[in-house]
Amino acid sequence: MSTADPTARRGIATMLTGVERHEWPAVILAFAYFFLVLAAYYVLRPVREQLAAAEGTQALLSFYTATFIATLVLTPVYGWLVARFPRKRFVPIVYVFFIANLLAFIPAFRAQGDLSPEILGEVFFVWMSVFNLFVVAVFWSFVADIFSTEQAYRLFGIVALGGTLGAIAGPLLTKWLVHVIGIAPLLAVASALLAGAVACILGLIAWSRRHPVARDHARNESVIGGGFWAGAKFVLSAPFLRRIAVLMLLGDCVGTVLYNLQTDIGHHFYPDAAARTDFYASVDAATNVLMALTQIFITRVVLTRFGPASSIAGTEVVKMLTLISLALIGMPGAVAAALIVTRAGSYGVNNPAIDSLFTHVDRETRYKAKGFIDTAVWRFGDVVVIAAIQGLRDLAVHVPSLAWIATTPAFAAMSALASACAVYVAWQIRKMPEMKSGTS
Repeated sequence: MSTADPTARRGIATMLTGVERHEWPAVILAFAYFFLVLAAYYVLRPVREQLAAAEGTQALLSFYTATFIATLVLTPVYGWLVARFPRKRFVPIVYVFFIANLLAFIPAFRAQGDLSPEILGEVFFVWMSVFNLFVVAVFWSFVADIFSTEQAYRLFGIVALGGTLGAIAGPLLTKWLVHVIGIAPLLAVASALLAGAVACILGLIAWSRRHPVARDHARNESVIGGGFWAGAKFVLSAPFLRRIAVLMLLGDCVGTVLYNLQTDIGHHFYPDAAARTDFYASVDAATNVLMALTQIFITRVVLTRFGPASSIAGTEVVKMLTLISLALIGMPGAVAAALIVTRAGSYGVNNPAIDSLFTHVDRETRYKAKGFIDTAVWRFGDVVVIAAIQGLRDLAVHVPSLAWIATTPAFAAMSALASACAVYVAWQIRKMPEMKSGTS
């Protein structure tokens, strides 16, 4: 075999994967990091859901209201921290802090039967939203500091696969372990996964010191001024951004209603905490598997061939048909199936399509306005929908009636309106291909 063969083989490997030889340690660490973070998150999600179901849907309004308030308070704090401290120093400390939080929650979960489920549920519900902001969402910001722009284009697809697999493995791990070790020890499992993520972070920091990359000035030296409320001003002043916010609210509305119905199912049909956790883990696992398949076989094709408007409109039509099917079937299993289908469509197609719309605004608008829409506007929509459902309950609308109301033409019309809004936004993009900060 000639001495040129190893080089040729390396060239073929690089061509197939896009990964240079010296990049493999970092890619593996980033892949494992994302896998561990999302696995930990999805180990905890069913634990949170079973707490909400233990108290019933009457507690959801207080849960979502507290989460909305926490989002308004802590999102600016998060923005202030990441703007003033290097992520390579900030991220490991934050992860250790949340690991300590999880370990501190374990005694409370061991005494779950003796504590008020509403108090424990509300505290943990809000804590999970903060965890998502500081631990899950920070991932891409951190790895963006490790890799150059050119490396990101080549490597982030592989790294993202780690998160997809983690999102599938997490609920399956919960489903398997909850009947073996119980609910409280699941928090220790999530802590161990996060500890592994910290090890990956430290490994990535060490790799980046050995392989520094040249950063372009516009991306890394310029500082985006202002803060969280600057994003609110952009959204309120720009019709294009307001329509994106409305589009997101309409799409989220159906999901929140179905989540409410799912909480009802957990409350009425699964009185045991472990059984509820198992049920919610099954829903998460099925959702994430379907979402992964959607991203692999559908998302890229529809976005590249038909654009974001058709992608969003198509998923909204699927939502509408799902609601009609739910009305005709009216069984608990149908609610879970509807939630799986609509959630997979939202995260697998809608969110990437909506995110792509922000490529038509400048960098400052993209970071500030998108952050405001993805946090405050989204959480506000949850509170409004849950409050409306609670009002129906106060009028003695029971679960079967609510299931029918959730699938009436009013909710189907929201999906249709979202489709129309998506088409209008796409038309506006063609009319104004690039918009500056806060402008229409």
